[in-house]
Amino acid sequence: MQLETRPLQLRLSTPFRISRGVEEVADNLLVTITHDGLSGYGEAAPSAYYGDTFATTRACLERFAEELGDDPFLIEDILARLDQAIGRSPAAKAAIDMALYDLVGKRLNLPLYRLLGLNPERSALTSFTIGLDTPERMAEKAARARDYPILKIKVGTRQDVENVRAIRAVSQATLRVDANAGWTVKEAIRTINALAEYGIEFVEQPIAPGDLEGLRLLRQQVPVPIIVDESCVSLEDIPRLVGCVDGINIKLMKCGGINRALKLIHAARAHHLQVMLGCMIESSLAITAAAHLTPLVDYADLDGNLLVGNDPCSGVRVVQGKLVLPEAPGLGVTLRA
Repeated sequence: MQLETRPLQLRLSTPFRISRGVEEVADNLLVTITHDGLSGYGEAAPSAYYGDTFATTRACLERFAEELGDDPFLIEDILARLDQAIGRSPAAKAAIDMALYDLVGKRLNLPLYRLLGLNPERSALTSFTIGLDTPERMAEKAARARDYPILKIKVGTRQDVENVRAIRAVSQATLRVDANAGWTVKEAIRTINALAEYGIEFVEQPIAPGDLEGLRLLRQQVPVPIIVDESCVSLEDIPRLVGCVDGINIKLMKCGGINRALKLIHAARAHHLQVMLGCMIESSLAITAAAHLTPLVDYADLDGNLLVGNDPCSGVRVVQGKLVLPEAPGLGVTLRA
């Protein structure tokens, strides 16, 4: 199998701010794996928060090209070789993983959801994210997002209650809030209890990821479920989170791809945890790969492509918030010229 990479620079329609910074451009990579006349596509969206950069991800992909072998169906063996070659680099592994699944689906002439035995009618509703801004501007963004029945509101500031109040005044959508670890435990208890009157569905990653006792205390003091993102990266994290949270957020770029995400989903279910599928800033390529798994989960936050002004791909569609999976073989993604 032959692997090629090229840069994939995604420009956000508007600057996207969360509690720990602002993003205007995402420097991703497009991966193509070719075998026996067919090509499979994958995408890497490196995150410095998890130790990935564009340069290190590209270097890892060049190293991983030597470990692919000549059988795209041997995904477990290939991923094991990648782990032996380099311990981390989850974004690079995710790109290779999804390209392999795309290639296998095309070889069998089956869309990924059918290859995995999943019902596309059970795909999830995705939330649409409102980044941090003034209360007035966040309310304006929420009003413009009226086609989405679920909104995810970024929080983690001193004006969180004002922001959510302003959004609720213009929107009857289901509201979820995500602090990206922006609160202390005391701030989280106080703020979540204040936000509860606005009917929030759950809170995502309220405090620092390593503070398990803080999460346990917080869960006892607030009336809404706690879902963690930064606290759950690998399979080994799940047993530690039992009793501390209500659910986990899985991202392909965080765990290393479709294969690892499936294992995380089943492990979470075995521990009676709810499951959400999330994303980084990604094109429709990586978003579609994750969307194929949504029949297995409770929640989806797969809107990274909806925030991008120059998406080079087409795949999954969103109709009134519902993720509509493509019927074409593999991931079902088309690359524009």
